[in-house]
Amino acid sequence: MLGFTDKLNPSVSVDWSLYGGAEQTSPAAGRAPGPRHSTAAASSSSAAGSSASSRSGSPSLVSNAAASSSSATSVHSDDTPEGDGDEDEWDDKEGAQVAELLGGTLKQRKPVPAATVTPAEQAKQWLPPILPSAQDPSDFLWMHTEEPHRSRRMAILRAHPEVRNLMGHEPLTKYVSFGVLALQVGLAVMVSQLGWHPLSLKFLALAYVVGGTANQNTFLAIHEITHNLAFKGIRTNRAWAILVNWAIGIPYAMAFKPYHLEHHKYLGEDGVDTDLPTKLELLCLNNVFGKAFFATFQILFYALRPGFVRAQRPTFWHFANLVSQLAFDVVLVRLCGWPALVYLIESSFFAGSLHPCAAHFIAEHYMFGGIAQETWSYYGPLNVLAYNVGYHNEHHDFPSVPWTRLPALRKLAPEFYDILPHHTSWPMVTLQFILGADSGLFARIKRANRDDERRQRQQRQQRGHDGAVKAQ
Repeated sequence: MLGFTDKLNPSVSVDWSLYGGAEQTSPAAGRAPGPRHSTAAASSSSAAGSSASSRSGSPSLVSNAAASSSSATSVHSDDTPEGDGDEDEWDDKEGAQVAELLGGTLKQRKPVPAATVTPAEQAKQWLPPILPSAQDPSDFLWMHTEEPHRSRRMAILRAHPEVRNLMGHEPLTKYVSFGVLALQVGLAVMVSQLGWHPLSLKFLALAYVVGGTANQNTFLAIHEITHNLAFKGIRTNRAWAILVNWAIGIPYAMAFKPYHLEHHKYLGEDGVDTDLPTKLELLCLNNVFGKAFFATFQILFYALRPGFVRAQRPTFWHFANLVSQLAFDVVLVRLCGWPALVYLIESSFFAGSLHPCAAHFIAEHYMFGGIAQETWSYYGPLNVLAYNVGYHNEHHDFPSVPWTRLPALRKLAPEFYDILPHHTSWPMVTLQFILGADSGLFARIKRANRDDERRQRQQRQQRGHDGAVKAQ
């Protein structure tokens, strides 16, 4: 199976020397070191390593079937804001146990003293584990621990506090996003005036090559703005997102914002992170034709899935987005005719279909080559068209660092990023996802839903607050 016995996944770059293996084939499962907080490589007799530090967020691998019914979850509070209050606790547990997966049970070793850890071993603690065998394609890969970005963020801040200088809004974003909006509106007017039929080859070619690229850029501009990285003020960012949304043709920006922030905060949590495919999608699309259908119409899956998984409560900003978009569409149609609006919508469809830039949707969080890595980066030239969204590990570690400074973040902390497996080609990611046996809708890391746990914690906090008020 590709990624285990034959040849390397052509879209993935891995430094197998860090795993103690050769580059021609995947390393033996026993040579895979534990990721993140393990302080030494797992012994050659182990299956696959993962850290068991209670704050580490490293993956403790469990069998698919067993984990599906498991209620175990990580021990940290996801409601804690980024980077506050937990550094001391995390420091106390650094260099803790190495966990190994032996026969489906998690075993621990004694901690290795920090003084004995070499720089090479320190680098290896952030490596993702290699699955000991091919993953069961009938279920997702379930894990017990928190996502890796929180703990890596704190480690990077301790090692490189100057990272904070990279945070903040990027003024260039508003100019680029408005330029793309002007381009798309201009092209929409042009195709209407030229009388091109929406199903003609030249119309479709323009919508795919130029429009698909431009609207993917707009999707990612809204992604940047969602993190409040275009302006200093939150309301200004929201208003600008509604404006540039005009190029997409349908209201999108304000619905995307809360779902995406939950994707960051609860990465991989079933029923909360709506970026995850559902069990129904897995059952229906678990073959080459199903994966090809998913990749072709993935924009519809991302648009419709959240409403079925985790419906939102509409806000003023949702209403403003809807009214603004409808008003723009009506004016565009009245002045230029239906082909102008069809061009924008076709561009949006192609932007989330079999388009080179659309491959980032799959490349970001699906596993490849038997590597249990939850987030993947891509450092190739297509980042120029996509707000550097390929720097995805860097983005999830520091969502407040804008797109123009993500390459600087990687250069600032190479010991954390250069050792991670990453993608070398977005188009090859799509091909491998569809045709390869090492990836598919099953190749996502999931965690148990913790809504009930959070609800109970909030109730306890509220009771404690009420008791304190009464005592006063």
